[in-house]
Amino acid sequence: MSNYNHVLVAIDFDAEYEKVIQKALEVAPSPEHISLIYVILPSVYIQPYLYGMPTDLISDKERIVSAKARLEEVAGKFGLQVSNTHVECGDVADEIHNFANDKNVDLIVLGTHGRSGIKLLLGSTANAVLHGVKQDVLAVRMHD
Repeated sequence: MSNYNHVLVAIDFDAEYEKVIQKALEVAPSPEHISLIYVILPSVYIQPYLYGMPTDLISDKERIVSAKARLEEVAGKFGLQVSNTHVECGDVADEIHNFANDKNVDLIVLGTHGRSGIKLLLGSTANAVLHGVKQDVLAVRMHD
């Protein structure tokens, strides 16, 4: 029997999230106890990198709707409840912290694929999530 009643899985669509979800399924009492979260950066974070592109082409609302649809597809693929999918907009670590605290999460599961220095050990996002949370964190190594 698992000690974790509410497991939060942080998804990165650009990484091997399947392995992260599988680990969560191993530790959660059942799929109904798993929530998925995907955090998008606000468009104000990425606009400076889109020099010359009209800013009215970027809509956080549209990006959230699109991410939510994709996250719901992922939930369906793994037998998770669509109602337990959440898309937030903001700083990734802050949004995961806030959600975990607000929803009484017991365990946060996320992938790690750091590349250099301290990031080689954990990864910058995983490291940022780990610091300042009161929940347990399971960092799933993305690469062998």
